[in-house]
Amino acid sequence: MSTTDTKLGLRENAQQFWLLVLINGFVGAMVGLERSVIPEFAETVFGISGHTALLSFIVAFGLAKSFANMMMGRLTLRFTRKQLLLIGWLFALPVPWLLLYANNWWWVIFANLLLGINQGLAWSATVVMKIDLVGEKNRGLAMGINEFAGYLAVGLVAFLAGYIASSTGEVTYAFIPGIAFSIIGLFLTWLFVRDTHAHVKTETAQTTIPLLRNVWKDTTWRHANLGSVTLSGFVNNMNDGILWGLLPVLLMSKGYTLQQVGLLAGIYPAVWGLGQLVTGKLGDVLCKKQLLSLGMMLQGIAIGVLFFSQAYAVVIAALVLLGAGTALVYPNFLSVVAENTHPEQRPQSLGIFRFWRDFGYVAGAVAAGVFSDLFGVEFVLLGTAILTVGAGILSEIRMCCTKKLLWHSQECGIGLATQT
Repeated sequence: MSTTDTKLGLRENAQQFWLLVLINGFVGAMVGLERSVIPEFAETVFGISGHTALLSFIVAFGLAKSFANMMMGRLTLRFTRKQLLLIGWLFALPVPWLLLYANNWWWVIFANLLLGINQGLAWSATVVMKIDLVGEKNRGLAMGINEFAGYLAVGLVAFLAGYIASSTGEVTYAFIPGIAFSIIGLFLTWLFVRDTHAHVKTETAQTTIPLLRNVWKDTTWRHANLGSVTLSGFVNNMNDGILWGLLPVLLMSKGYTLQQVGLLAGIYPAVWGLGQLVTGKLGDVLCKKQLLSLGMMLQGIAIGVLFFSQAYAVVIAALVLLGAGTALVYPNFLSVVAENTHPEQRPQSLGIFRFWRDFGYVAGAVAAGVFSDLFGVEFVLLGTAILTVGAGILSEIRMCCTKKLLWHSQECGIGLATQT
């Protein structure tokens, strides 16, 4: 198929787009299996209750996912997007079996290394392929739908896992659905997904976006928009990593049952997922910078409320606010990277951004493990809240706007976004 025959757009590529949405739902479901039950799994099966030891599985996951994200960008120079998506699913296949039959904690660590590689390759591949398909017009909406599917699946499966564990009395049974998720995801990709190479050629022929001088440096810090988004992504996933490991511990210390913990742990990613259906599209219309700074500050406020809260209703409200703040930033992170990078460099820039963003899991897990053992869970939550608000303020100061403003702010001029 020639580039002239290949059209960009969500409607023009609807079948492939929605297939990738479904597949990304299965990618997210693999993470949701662990979201609410790992602390209980660690304590009841292995007798592990220390925060540092418990959070070691998040460190393994975060490291593997971060480096898989970075390698994804480089590997697109040698392999097709579809091939990388298939490879990602192959890494997922052993994960539920390892968790089901683990006879020591190192099996869990190894399973999370494989899960991290799966997430880095498979989730990145679906992101890049959707960006390839839709072009510029509805990029925010496309990213919102993509992240909605993934994180709604995380939330729903977190609740499912908690329900299975509490209703059967066997926490390991919570991992059984992962066998079906990984097999279905692999076969859907193998049989029905088509590669998007022709779409990339079409956009490359149309784009006016200049090539970055140094993709690593510009994405990491030098480009005002890209560097700010990378920092906010790092802080966002740092607080997510902290909450992943410590929220179930905090809630159980307040006297909630395992089933209640499963429900509460699922609220935040479910609101995060659903909200992105709206916030991704908002990024196509409104200033993405302002959506990002507002979202980061809302997250920080919500985490602060968790620090002070005792009442069940207040905890629910804080988790809803946290999910809404994360929904504001998550699809717009990806859209900002896409709109500031040339199509040929986009997978590399997205890979570098996602490397730093998901390295936040590692930093969050290490910090939470060390400081929660030393000073307590509440101290960690308060520090996380302050850092998250700070990242939002920095985005407001450094970034520039290209869309309709919500309040008076710096608009992008020629070369402004590339200032140091």
